[in-house]
Amino acid sequence: MLFVKQYIRLRANVLLINSLGEVKIFTKPNTTMQPNKATHILLVKLIQQSLLIIATIFFTIISLIAILIYDYYSGNEKEVFLVKNIYTNSNLTISNQPQETFWQAADLNEIIDEELRQKVLYGKDLVVNTDKYFGVNGSINQSTNGLNCQNCHLDAGTKVYGNNYGAVAVSYPKFRARSSSIESIPKRLNDCFERSMNGKALDTNSREIRALEAYLQYIGKNTPKDLSVKGLVMKELSFLDRPANTAKGKQVYVAKCQNCHQANGEGVWRDDKKGFLYPPLWGKHSYNDAAGMFRIINLAKFVKYNMPLGASHDSPLLTDEEAWDVAAFINSQPRPHKATPNDWKDIRQKPIDYPFPPFTDTFPAEQHKYGSFKQMLVQK
Repeated sequence: MLFVKQYIRLRANVLLINSLGEVKIFTKPNTTMQPNKATHILLVKLIQQSLLIIATIFFTIISLIAILIYDYYSGNEKEVFLVKNIYTNSNLTISNQPQETFWQAADLNEIIDEELRQKVLYGKDLVVNTDKYFGVNGSINQSTNGLNCQNCHLDAGTKVYGNNYGAVAVSYPKFRARSSSIESIPKRLNDCFERSMNGKALDTNSREIRALEAYLQYIGKNTPKDLSVKGLVMKELSFLDRPANTAKGKQVYVAKCQNCHQANGEGVWRDDKKGFLYPPLWGKHSYNDAAGMFRIINLAKFVKYNMPLGASHDSPLLTDEEAWDVAAFINSQPRPHKATPNDWKDIRQKPIDYPFPPFTDTFPAEQHKYGSFKQMLVQK
């Protein structure tokens, strides 16, 4: 093909040179001829040379187009060849690497039974819009602080390491050391209503509790019973070598949290004033001191892998120290108190970050609240 291209270019140049040469000859007419005959000959030569020039230009253009077409397709073939090789090689490389598998909620669109479908969808709506039914202007009652379940259980309880509900369906009923009893899903749901939402327990036979239970059971129906899949609940976070620092945490809060949750932690109300666009982190509308998030280990894990907005377990936006410190600052702020005389009857089962005495060790309540937990674990 290279020979063809060279020939085309050479032929086009020769024709062009010849035509120009003829024009040059044409410009020197034989003046010895008779005027009429000379004029006729000149006119014929003019037409001939004009046609020759037009033909030469036409052939040159066609030749150039042919060359461009050839270059284009031959270039594309090379690119396709390279892409195929890259794709093939990348596939081979990827296939040799172990792929992580994370928990996924069951697809609600696959529900065939219409009655179950409506029940599960209502349960999801209750998780996403709890305030609509039980908030300060709730349509059923006004028994909570105005938070939604998904303020703590992100993406309607389906986000990987977002404090999701993935383990609920295969774990309950189960014994819980906090209550020293076997708990059902409705009991666990009411714990959230009473603690995280600082409200009142619902009737365990109510339509709302049954819908919430149906939703949790459905989205977790494919979870392995041994909980061997990654992404459930919250991701582990390394302990610091020091106590979490509330002063440093305040600096983190101002720089990275205050824009949404506001300077005094009050959050931002929606325009309709019926619920929060961004939830409060302390104050009367936040979780009380009996909630799971009041334990700093839980809050630090949640913050590290989910906050600020846009963060994820594989792309966090805070360092470990920032997560611990800002969690300490948030939980140092005032919030509602809930008396829980029946919690942790066996004090040996208390989590290390449970901040209320009595304790089986000699560490002060302050250290149980903020750490350093490494020291406590060594001595324990």
